[in-house]
Amino acid sequence: MADCAHAGQVDKIGVPYIEHVRAVAAGLAPFGDQLVMAGLLHDIIEDTDWTAERLRDAGIPERVISAVEAVTNQKGVPYEEKIRRIMTNSDATLVKISDNAHNSHPDRAAQLPEESRTRLAAKYRAARDVLWAAADFRDIKAIVTIVNPLLLVELRERMAA
Repeated sequence: MADCAHAGQVDKIGVPYIEHVRAVAAGLAPFGDQLVMAGLLHDIIEDTDWTAERLRDAGIPERVISAVEAVTNQKGVPYEEKIRRIMTNSDATLVKISDNAHNSHPDRAAQLPEESRTRLAAKYRAARDVLWAAADFRDIKAIVTIVNPLLLVELRERMAA
C-alpha cells in the first residue's frame, strides 16, 4: 500500500520517498506489526490522496490509523503544537521519534543546503526535547539504535543530566 501510494515521490534530497517510510518502519520493528504498519503509513494521509476513511475501508487497524492521524500535519497548526498533540498518543510518539531519527540522520542532512540543514537540525532537536520526555528511555534507545545510532550520544547525555 505505501509503495503504491508514494510511487514517484522523492524526499528533500531526491531519494525515493518510500525509503524514508521504510526506515521509519524499521525503527518500529521492536514494537510489533501494527507500529511497523504505522511507520510505513505515517505520511500517507499527509502526502497522498489517501484518507483515514480509505485506510479503514482497506482494513487497516484503528490503532494504526489513530497513530497515522496523530502524526499527520494539519493546515494552520504550528509544528510545535503538532508535536504536543502527538505526545498524547503513545504509538504516535514512537512513530514520530522514529521519523525524527531518520530525518536527523547525518547522511541525509549532509545533502541539504547549509541553511536548511541548520534550520532543520534545530527543529528536530526541539522536537526531540518534547518527544523523548514523553517516551520510555528503552523505547527511544531501541528506535535510534536502528534508525540513527548517532543519536545514542545525545540520548545518553540527556539521561545523565
